[in-house]
Amino acid sequence: MRSLMSLLFCWLAALPAVAAPVAQGNSAGMMYQIEEIASGFEIPWGMAFVDADTLLVTERRGQLWLVKIESGHRQQVSGVATVWANGQGGLLDVAVEPDYTSDRWIYFTYSKPVQGRGATTLARAQLNGDQLRNWEDLLVTRSTTGTSRHFGSRIAFDDAGYVYFGVGDRGERPNGQDLTTHAGSILRLHRDGQVPEDNPFRGRSDVLAEIWSYGHRNPQGLAYDHRRQQLWEIEHGPRGGDEINLIRRGGNYGWPVISYGQEYWGPFDVGEGTHRDGMEQPVKYYTPSIAPGSLLVYHGNAFPAWRGDLFSGALKLTHLNRVTLNDKGEAVAEERLLESLNERIRALAESPEGWLYLSTDSGRILRVRPQ
Repeated sequence: MRSLMSLLFCWLAALPAVAAPVAQGNSAGMMYQIEEIASGFEIPWGMAFVDADTLLVTERRGQLWLVKIESGHRQQVSGVATVWANGQGGLLDVAVEPDYTSDRWIYFTYSKPVQGRGATTLARAQLNGDQLRNWEDLLVTRSTTGTSRHFGSRIAFDDAGYVYFGVGDRGERPNGQDLTTHAGSILRLHRDGQVPEDNPFRGRSDVLAEIWSYGHRNPQGLAYDHRRQQLWEIEHGPRGGDEINLIRRGGNYGWPVISYGQEYWGPFDVGEGTHRDGMEQPVKYYTPSIAPGSLLVYHGNAFPAWRGDLFSGALKLTHLNRVTLNDKGEAVAEERLLESLNERIRALAESPEGWLYLSTDSGRILRVRPQ
């Protein structure tokens, strides 16, 4: 009997851990449940799937983890570059290129130490077991300032072989309209870091060639809609005025000349108001601010009513924000999910089966799947 009990114990111990249920909910007539996959991280800033059961998670302090979905087991990955982990800077986003296989590239954004300051940097490396190899910085942006805020920076891939990433204004407002700095811009490169010939400002000596759009304050979310062939961005405004923008080639998104936010030092509008000729209008703005932490276009089949919707994690108002778009790309509805969790939601990822994964500043990895 003792041998039988020992065998049974060993068998049970070898089973994968069951994700702990957290809460349930309903959206657009679909029931879902929330489960905790792992916890104990320190500001898990970025997430990306390398296969159906393995999630890469960045911590802003500079560490990278492999997390096994079924067991919740995590393994630290070596080979990460030294990061400038100060204020809002550190190891930021991680993204896997669309046609990823085990010998291909994983992309990162991070604040690189440059003469005692931090520069938002796009890099890539190859994953071999629990080690990164062949790390290379593709673009160390010209964006350093004396502040430790507004680094950006999410990564997105389109279907034509290009990679995009954002850089905040680095806490200096004039950078939004200054095309001699990468700060306050969305940048576009070939995946090997080369500048595309058809970038809107290539060939001009007074503009940095990597710039795709500008006039941004602090882009905290960037996502590509593969069905509509559109690039979407969400950014922080000052005391309100967070924006969702449809990013157009060469577009000027107005910061700091126009804004829907308010000044921090009084009840005054920022800049010259909310409109100006030659400057793009947001598809949606939030007043008061939700403080967005990410952006995802839902493409999956697990939640059919969500397909094509925009999701953003909210840091200040602690919820998962869902925005419905019509065929014209207009925001026609908004829903605020997971408010009862009272969590600052930072990063979002969609699994191969169409489940949503999210990270929280309290160090949890949660998932939303059909009930």
